[in-house]
Amino acid sequence: MGKITYKRLKGSQNMRQRLLLATLKSTPILIEDIHADDTLPGFRPHEISLLRLFEKVTDDCLIEINETGTKLKYKPGIIVGGSNLVHDCGVSRAIGYFLEPLLLLGLFARKPLFIILKGITNDSKDPSVDTFRSTTLPMLKRFGVPSEGLKLEIKSRGVSPHGGGEVHLAVPTVQQLTATMWTDEGMVKRIRGEAFTTRVSVQLGNEMIYAARGIFNRLLPDVYIASDYRKHAEAGNSPGYGISLVAETTSGCCISSDTTISYPRGEEADDIEGENKELMPAANVGEQIASVLLEEIEKGGVVDSTHQGLLFLLCALCPKDVSKVRVGKLSPYGIETLRHIKDLLDVQFVIKPDPSTGTVILKCWGSGMKNLSRKTS
Repeated sequence: MGKITYKRLKGSQNMRQRLLLATLKSTPILIEDIHADDTLPGFRPHEISLLRLFEKVTDDCLIEINETGTKLKYKPGIIVGGSNLVHDCGVSRAIGYFLEPLLLLGLFARKPLFIILKGITNDSKDPSVDTFRSTTLPMLKRFGVPSEGLKLEIKSRGVSPHGGGEVHLAVPTVQQLTATMWTDEGMVKRIRGEAFTTRVSVQLGNEMIYAARGIFNRLLPDVYIASDYRKHAEAGNSPGYGISLVAETTSGCCISSDTTISYPRGEEADDIEGENKELMPAANVGEQIASVLLEEIEKGGVVDSTHQGLLFLLCALCPKDVSKVRVGKLSPYGIETLRHIKDLLDVQFVIKPDPSTGTVILKCWGSGMKNLSRKTS
């Protein structure tokens, strides 16, 4: 067996994408200076959890971490997928942090993926599981992913600081993705959404819905926001409330926004006396998230700023054909994603601003990613 050649990387920026792209391309990587300048250097709990998740869905991967936790050697294994998998995501990041890489790994796995994820389903830092269900999964269909076998079920909700949520994710395998020409964002034809409450009064959910509808109903008539009131075991371990919204357009685009109000996690609560901090009033939450969605729509593009990174990844993983997409102003996450794609997939996007709309058009030649290990019945 020959000596393994590692691609050397530095820093902890977007560890998630580096591990994902290295796994998809079977490229061994060596990452140094992981949070090296922080007060507590080394891996964060959610990054360790992410590595454990990659171990579960792959076979024969090699992970070596030095004593200080600032250096990682990662040799990817074969993506096997499989069913009856369970992963506890912990409470330092929400389940949404783990879903994006998991979706892409599942598509290129040997067998269809079915996994139970436990932890925080809704928080204000990562996309909620509602947004993944209403916006992210439909987006995959643009790239040839079949609807059959693609599903996300919310069994119980969990907010910070103690989580307690559970979701079931099913991802089918594909031989390869389909290149897309996706530049028409269309006009907004309806607003859909869901407001949830856990271990608090259902009235808070109603207040969020009423406030959000008050803004949208002045602009278009087709607005429906459902209420999801959870109690007992289905409400997780902490009180909280939140709302996710999606604007559906005439061309089939979904533009989303979401937020969650709950008590902060341990390290975020250092400046707060106990759990006596006033949470934002529910009506203000509804108005605020409705305004955020209107801002996302105003930016233009076929996806919202949260989904830019995933959109670029899907384009880069397409067959050797041209994909062309339109987005609003490039988000910091989107820009970082483009850098990692160039570095690890050797795919470069042509970026052309469209002054007439304030949007950006991106084109790329796919990397030719194929699922060589897929089992066909």
